[in-house]
Amino acid sequence: MRQHLDEELLQRIVEGAPEAIIFADREGIIRLWNAGAEAIFGYEAHETLGKSLDLIIPQNLRGRHWEGYHRVMETGEARYVRWLLSVPALRKDGSRISLEFSIVLLRDADGAPEGVAAIMRDVTQRWKEQKALREQLAALKG
Repeated sequence: MRQHLDEELLQRIVEGAPEAIIFADREGIIRLWNAGAEAIFGYEAHETLGKSLDLIIPQNLRGRHWEGYHRVMETGEARYVRWLLSVPALRKDGSRISLEFSIVLLRDADGAPEGVAAIMRDVTQRWKEQKALREQLAALKG
């Protein structure tokens, strides 16, 4: 049996996490932005709350993102709930970073989707190192 955690303890966990923890409602409007998200993306919470996820989605990927997001909100089915996703994202300064993240589809009391929480980690440095190794390997083979 799970022990009930009080709201203050949950808030401390979310705020203390080094990973970005973001919640967006059915329309993709940011409603939660923790300190980890501030560190990774460069935006303070007050700059993001009430704004679209477009703040962190590269322009060329927005169409595909929103198509999938709206489909999840309509159907209540998300293929990626149990998988780790890897995607590029944008920081406040316009630079691109590489993220790995998982999502939690949150539902209201009637079971309808009310939004998505994402737990994200910046893996840009690891991605760059792996790319350099692949290039070195290709040069050795060629």
